Amino acid sequence: MKAVILAAGRGSRLQDLTAEQPKPLARLAGKPLLEWQLQALENAGVDAVHLVSGYCREALESYGHSRLYNAHWATSNMVRSLLRADSLLSSGSTLVCYGDIVYRPDIVRDLIASQAPLSITYDLDWWDLWSARFDDPLSDAETFRQQAGQLLGIGEKAARREEIEGQYMGLLKFTAEGWSQVKALLAEMSDAQIDKLDMTSLLRALLQAGIAIAAVAVRGGWVEVDNPSDIALYEQRIAQPGWSHDWRG
Repeated sequence: MKAVILAAGRGSRLQDLTAEQPKPLARLAGKPLLEWQLQALENAGVDAVHLVSGYCREALESYGHSRLYNAHWATSNMVRSLLRADSLLSSGSTLVCYGDIVYRPDIVRDLIASQAPLSITYDLDWWDLWSARFDDPLSDAETFRQQAGQLLGIGEKAARREEIEGQYMGLLKFTAEGWSQVKALLAEMSDAQIDKLDMTSLLRALLQAGIAIAAVAVRGGWVEVDNPSDIALYEQRIAQPGWSHDWRG
């Protein structure tokens, strides 16, 4: 099993923390987010990890088995970075991870176990985390609907908590077959459309095209970093007894 970490962005909301380094190198409890990920992936049995770089790419040269550069990182979105890993995705099952998340190894193992051509993880206990991060959790949450482990809808503005059955986490798995379906859909789009395309918009477009997406449920065990306040919150939680052991997996 191999993984691709999408690490091209700066993460401007982190302000000075990313003034001279990409977002995945922001530190959580003294360790870059990227190193938390690499350890979790290794503990889950992932053999090789590749990075898609962009902003301050030199800072990532010592990480991963290879680095793929998105030269248009400043004017494109995440799907453009994903396309830089085409050869890896076409060669066999591949995990894809956002660069600004941290997760337990058991979540990775659950995703690896999915046999579907395209799978994503989602958190059933998302409300607790979002309530700690935001005064109004719905201000940063999007719709998520699934049935019997199959994604039905994602990425729309949510007016009520009931419209959100879980939180999409930024962890995906493609088989070669699944990636070929994605490429076929993207081939119908212009370069300008692809540059604007984020991952949830891509997932929504796949659903609209009748392409199945498996939804793998988890309960907590991950965090997303967007703001300095996120780091402060998570470091408080990390200091609690038992946290470190649980996350080593």
